[in-house]
Amino acid sequence: MKILISVDIEGVAGVFHPEQTRAGNPEYERARRLMTAEANAVIEGALAGGATEILVNDSHGGFRNLLPDLLHPAANAILGKPRLLGMMSGVDSGVAGVMMVGYHGRSQSCGILAHTINSFAFARVWLNDQELGEAGIYGALAGEFGVPVIFGSGDDVFVTENQPLFPQATLVSIKTADGANSGTSLSPQSALAKLGEGAKASVGKIAACSPFVLQPTITCKLQTTSPALADLFCQLPILERIDGVNLTFSAPSVQYAVRVLNSLSAMSFMLR
Repeated sequence: MKILISVDIEGVAGVFHPEQTRAGNPEYERARRLMTAEANAVIEGALAGGATEILVNDSHGGFRNLLPDLLHPAANAILGKPRLLGMMSGVDSGVAGVMMVGYHGRSQSCGILAHTINSFAFARVWLNDQELGEAGIYGALAGEFGVPVIFGSGDDVFVTENQPLFPQATLVSIKTADGANSGTSLSPQSALAKLGEGAKASVGKIAACSPFVLQPTITCKLQTTSPALADLFCQLPILERIDGVNLTFSAPSVQYAVRVLNSLSAMSFMLR
């Protein structure tokens, strides 16, 4: 049984501040070790639950945060960008289930370090009139390949937000949000134990998990963080402007929508 583990950093135990998520400072170096440790705990849990092959997708920022020399030897790592499937790269390789580790709430939520894809570019994103964060967007991408989300971890906001999307999945809260950069976290050691137990249990009930599927054609609506970004994004002729900051486009699939959103995210760096 092959499992894909997609690992972000904002939902990792002990991570609360943007400095911990950005390369170039000691806070980040500590956080990426915590991120790697959580990935390893979930790998071990998945193997204990019956997984026979593990793909680990580094899904934060530049997609090169996990420390390969410290990663569990049973896993193969997907690193670097750009990638066509982004945070869900590997889902097209015959995996039976997806695990989301260190994920976070969607933009404009009360979650710790909450955002959707790119906090500079996107204020809100909807697919087929359903507002989604990264877990929902990429969970729908997995669903397009017939693959269910079976496990997820992050703060309590992440769990509450995504339980309706993945009702059979094991979603584990390892910290409680008090605000965008504050809250209460389990110790890393306690979090690792909880993650391992949850991952093991989720593999055992994989047959009961259903993919999260959005029916095409996909209508994507996005709200930019400024009119200037909307000006820039509308250079792509597939986008239609609704008002100063709201745009829309149609996509034949979730994969198409994700590729457009990631292209817009890359374009936004022109205005930073």
